[in-house]
Amino acid sequence: MKTERSVHLSKVRRVVIKIGSSLLTGGKTSGIRTRFLGHLAEQIKGLQKNGIQCLIVTSGAIAAGLFELGQFKRPKEMEKLQALAAIGQSNLMHAYEIVFKRFGLKVAQILLTREDLANRPRYSNAHNTVMELFRNKIIPVVNENDTVAVEEIKFGNNDILGTLVTHLCQADLLVVLTDTDGFFESDPHLNPKAKLISTITVFDSGLEKTASKSFSNIGTGGMKTKIQAAKMMMQSGIPMVIANGNTRNVLKNILRSKPVGTFFSPAPQKMSSRKSWLAWGVQAKGEIMVDDGAKKALVEMDKSLLPSGIMKLAGIWNRGDMVKIVDRSGVEIARGQSNYSSRDLDQIKGMRTSEIVEKIGKVSGAEAVHRDNLVKL
Repeated sequence: MKTERSVHLSKVRRVVIKIGSSLLTGGKTSGIRTRFLGHLAEQIKGLQKNGIQCLIVTSGAIAAGLFELGQFKRPKEMEKLQALAAIGQSNLMHAYEIVFKRFGLKVAQILLTREDLANRPRYSNAHNTVMELFRNKIIPVVNENDTVAVEEIKFGNNDILGTLVTHLCQADLLVVLTDTDGFFESDPHLNPKAKLISTITVFDSGLEKTASKSFSNIGTGGMKTKIQAAKMMMQSGIPMVIANGNTRNVLKNILRSKPVGTFFSPAPQKMSSRKSWLAWGVQAKGEIMVDDGAKKALVEMDKSLLPSGIMKLAGIWNRGDMVKIVDRSGVEIARGQSNYSSRDLDQIKGMRTSEIVEKIGKVSGAEAVHRDNLVKL
């Protein structure tokens, strides 16, 4: 009898593997773990033989930079972190190249910022590059471009980058490898008897509350960001697994549908490439609160958002910018590209089209957000 896990994993032909800093670097005094990279390369070689394409989202550049300079404390200053990333990234990629070459594998470095994925033409260019690498059986190794990224354009952590890259390359699965066995019902560091949750089919707020209490010394994310990533993947209709990267043959066993780690079951329908880009690729500049009638039209009837259903706005944006759409309780129900600037929309909220013409003398469109440029969450 097929399980929820096996139904989805048996169809995987392209997988994104996100690797945490704690797996790649064995602490501040031991540098890059080449033995781990060898185990990873061996598994990826086996997956390739079975017709499965792999992309790696890697962390570890700053940690590698600390080791190279003989430093033990991660600085807080942005310029120092960027310098460490510049030093460590070259060492990190060199390690990938040397180790993977032993298994007859070639790798290619791709460095991205949030801005690269928010800009649709640059997003398409990145997609085309990845597809060409796949065609040549070269493994893309993706990291955030920490040497130029600033707060406004940073992903925040590589768990979120992993979800965005999964959409970028249209993968069938995201595997997040860390130093724990998966997602537990309580923090295993504090409760040794905590039970591992094997499969999660419905996402609820309790998961986020549990994750926010989890202790982690890995990178900048921890379990909280992994659960945020899982939420995004489930809504996108793509499965995700959190598992321990130190477990022998972990990737092989995941793709064989064995009960490894925690499996997050996806929504029944997979989002299109454009819809996933609207949902996750672009950061929202503001927020629109809608009444119950507009909420029903959006969620149940797949309609556009009209100015008449808007109650209030938050934030400042220009026409074409991404905005969140929330209900009366502040729960995000959708997001999309606004046909109006926040200034113009504030003047016409709650109005019908005929009233809008009288008010501002122009109409950018009958819809505040057209359904073609909107995605339900």
